[in-house]
Amino acid sequence: MEYILNTKDIRKSYGIVKALKGVSLQVPKGSVYGILGPNGSGKTTMLGILLDVLQADGGQYEWQGYSSPESARSNIGSLLETPNFYHYLSATDNLKISAAIKGRGENDIERVLKLVNLYNRKDSAFKTFSLGMKQRLAIAAALLGNPDVLVLDEPTNGLDPVGIAEIRNLILQLSKEGKTIIIASHLLDEVEKVCTHVAILKLGELITQGSVLEVLNDEDWIELGCENNDALLLALQSSGLCKQVRLQSLIIATPNKDVSIEVLSKWCFEASIYTQSFGASQTQSGK
Repeated sequence: MEYILNTKDIRKSYGIVKALKGVSLQVPKGSVYGILGPNGSGKTTMLGILLDVLQADGGQYEWQGYSSPESARSNIGSLLETPNFYHYLSATDNLKISAAIKGRGENDIERVLKLVNLYNRKDSAFKTFSLGMKQRLAIAAALLGNPDVLVLDEPTNGLDPVGIAEIRNLILQLSKEGKTIIIASHLLDEVEKVCTHVAILKLGELITQGSVLEVLNDEDWIELGCENNDALLLALQSSGLCKQVRLQSLIIATPNKDVSIEVLSKWCFEASIYTQSFGASQTQSGK
């Protein structure tokens, strides 16, 4: 597996408070990697160090494909705090300022506004935006210059259900484009729905990390893939064979208790769905 980020024994203290106690992470390239933990667990401190905003007390990290932390910082899209835009300026004008600060992306404004579904409001003042729209504009700013890696700190914090759904759908869309996305969140539901991998922090300590299915799901699951995974997702959702189906890089299905891998494979064949990838968890495969 190719990793885009490796950290080793990252430590950070604020006086007597140990914010990070030797945290080592491995972020696979192309993953949506969630750093999950309650407030005070060290999530934001870790992101600040990875973006070269904070200095670690010890340990080291390496972004693959970048010559230095400074090079990575200038090329990685990030959202660390509440969106900070000029209220009386339009979306376009605010992004022009963001592009000037970053030194990249001014010719990219139209593309990112369309990507976050704000192009029809490009001339509207920021003060007229809903919270979800403001957050999407902040992600648009992070996307200027088309970075391969995004780092987002609590991207759905404070949003209503509609705003949360908008941001989650956007993250899934960006993931399909091959971007690596690192998200800090205190919401288990958010990590389960959008992340492929997760690290759990508690009081500055790394409790565990791995794929979401390995870490958070204690049920059997089956991994499927075909030429049109979107169509396969819809078909499985209406089949009645699975209690949960999700689309990550492949289809992840949690079958009903009486449905074996053989039953699901036969159903795919009879539905003229020819899977190119078909695997199971250890319990399902009988290992």
